[in-house]
Amino acid sequence: MSRVNVSWIIAVLAVELATLLAARAHSCHEVKTAFQLRLIGSPKWVPETPATDVDLSVCKHTGPSCCTRRMEESYRAAVLRDTTQNIRSNSLQLRYIINAHATAFQDAFQSLLSFSQSHLISLFEGVYKSLMPSISPHIMCLFTDLSQYLQGTGNVSVETAVQCFFDSLFPLVHTRIINPDMAESVSTGASGDSQLGDCLRMTRPDINPFGPHPRMMAAELVSALQAGRALSIAFAVGSEVMNVTETTELSKECVRALLRMNYCSHCQGLTLIRACSGYCLNVMRGCLASLSEIHMPWRQYVTVLQDLAHMVAGEHNLELALLRIKDYVEEAIIHAQTDGLRLTATVDKVCGHSSNTSSTVLRKFPSSSVTAPPPPATSSQELPGGDKIGMLAHLQREFIREAFRFKPFFNNLPESICNGEFGVEEMSCWSGDDVVQSYTARVVSSGVRAQRQNPEVRVRGFDPVLKEVKAKLEQFNQEIQEVMPRVGQGPSWDETGSTMETSGDCDDEDGCESSGNTASTPTLTEADLPKVHESPSVRHRKPSSDAPVPLASFIIIILISLWLQHCLT
Repeated sequence: MSRVNVSWIIAVLAVELATLLAARAHSCHEVKTAFQLRLIGSPKWVPETPATDVDLSVCKHTGPSCCTRRMEESYRAAVLRDTTQNIRSNSLQLRYIINAHATAFQDAFQSLLSFSQSHLISLFEGVYKSLMPSISPHIMCLFTDLSQYLQGTGNVSVETAVQCFFDSLFPLVHTRIINPDMAESVSTGASGDSQLGDCLRMTRPDINPFGPHPRMMAAELVSALQAGRALSIAFAVGSEVMNVTETTELSKECVRALLRMNYCSHCQGLTLIRACSGYCLNVMRGCLASLSEIHMPWRQYVTVLQDLAHMVAGEHNLELALLRIKDYVEEAIIHAQTDGLRLTATVDKVCGHSSNTSSTVLRKFPSSSVTAPPPPATSSQELPGGDKIGMLAHLQREFIREAFRFKPFFNNLPESICNGEFGVEEMSCWSGDDVVQSYTARVVSSGVRAQRQNPEVRVRGFDPVLKEVKAKLEQFNQEIQEVMPRVGQGPSWDETGSTMETSGDCDDEDGCESSGNTASTPTLTEADLPKVHESPSVRHRKPSSDAPVPLASFIIIILISLWLQHCLT
């Protein structure tokens, strides 16, 4: 009796299950739920049961459908919205890296300029106080020009800015240091003094009172700031490229293919099935074919960025060049003091203004004045921007590592989208028409030309907007290499911030570094500042050969002597 009851229960359950499955197969309930949860449209638009007489433009198939024409249009709008957002989400990190590092480098540049400016002002406030009121606006003008040049804004010449500063410095040095007995300042005195000041400014390049120091300062700043300016411009170009590529519109053929890949399965009641991996790649490579064309110039552009960042912190060290401005100015003034007698005689001949006082001045010209007293000691932390010393080397290493990751961004964007959203490797997947075990069509490569063989998306040609972006990148790379031939032409950088050509067989005994080119770029710290600020006579002084014997060595010699004496006895 119990066996009959069990059999009867099983039979009833089987009938109920079959009835439920049949009802579910002829219901659009799951489609309606997905339609509502994905915010595609109103659930009222979804029919309760599949229909056979539906006029669809993309999701056509034999058999009943849970879709209507209105739903298909809503699916089209949703897939366009979601794919565009997906592209922007993938590029968000790249955009952030570019903008964040552009800001970080600019902040470091401006902090170093502020520190160097304060450093130069401290020289005049501590040593040449009589010059400070008149030279202050010219210091401001010099560093304003350097700042605009580094930012890549304005038609500013570093060479001209440096020469203008020394043109303005010469009248002050001549009338207040070399000839301190002159009555008034050339900048605030009578008309005769103003004429002398104008004459000294105009003839300064010919008289050459400061020796080679203005030329050396200009050459070092041009070399160092050129890389910094190019880096600032390069970051701006990259940001502009990202702005354009993020707003690129998808073609009608692309949207149709995306609709078929994402939502045509819903029309058959298959809301959980996902696109085959190869199918997704074909669709996305077709949709992003024009973006993929930017790949090669973009790789070259990123290499240019990495090289420029390395040059700013290494080969053309911007920190050292800016910190040496104070040294060049001080050495230039000392050079003029040393040559004061000749300069005064030359000025009398050329400008003919100080002849009445020249004999008095010459008799009183002190020989000890050629050596300026040392300025008061000032900690680098007390000057604005002192905390940024050594920051460029850190930014360079960090940026080169980050840049390595987004080099293949445009070429790998289809894979990134498919791996993160659509394409999966499962036992079954959606092929655009039906559920299959694997996608059997040919998977094409990236680029516009390769899409001729794409079975899923018809690509009509290179998008004109992106074609212009590619041309702009190529032009930028070419212009940089014309001005700085070594940029972008060296070995590639790897993800550790080292060059790819670095040999792994090098050890310490070979006298080489193990971390590539970046190892040759020392980080400048506050402890290095005294070395930077020393005059050439101090920097090139040879160490004495009469160094005393270290105390530890002397004690060891005594102990050995006592031990030998003990052994002999």
